[in-house]
Amino acid sequence: MILSSIPSVRNVLALVNFITEPAIKINEGIKLKESQSQIFPEAEQFALIEEGLTSDDNSVVIENAWHAVKGDASLGIVIKAKGKSYGGDAVILIGVGTERRISGVRILSLNDTPGLGANATKPTYFVDKSSRTTFPGQFSGKSVNDNFAVKEDIIPITASTISSKALSKIIKTAAQAGSAWLEAHAAGGN
Repeated sequence: MILSSIPSVRNVLALVNFITEPAIKINEGIKLKESQSQIFPEAEQFALIEEGLTSDDNSVVIENAWHAVKGDASLGIVIKAKGKSYGGDAVILIGVGTERRISGVRILSLNDTPGLGANATKPTYFVDKSSRTTFPGQFSGKSVNDNFAVKEDIIPITASTISSKALSKIIKTAAQAGSAWLEAHAAGGN
């Protein structure tokens, strides 16, 4: 009798999820807006792009994209892309300017091995210690036409070649899709 009155674990988890989910969504939205502003600090608005942006690679999913605008001028595009990495899905925000160069990269979610691939998310882990360059930081300024070959064009995360290649692929694929969208749509202002 007593055991039947105790809520099931499933019910307790559902209640916890119901209570915490709104706060998690709000925090994700704040993190997204902060990341967009870091990628295009001069942007006055980020207009949601509803269509016309596609990935040439089925393993990289374009989740969302925003047109970065200042006044009537197009600054570029911010793409939220998802793809597989060593530990599962990785979600990355990639900015591409109108000159076909990456304006910034922010890793929003990565489940790779702590101390190895997960170092890509650490602001204090430098792939080039002399210049204090982080893994995502090394993409800023690169042309979307660059090879993005790990160990040649991209400095890998130490002992994490699989993660480095996977993240580089997501970034390059999304950057090329964003650049193509900009060429087709941004000349007209939206």
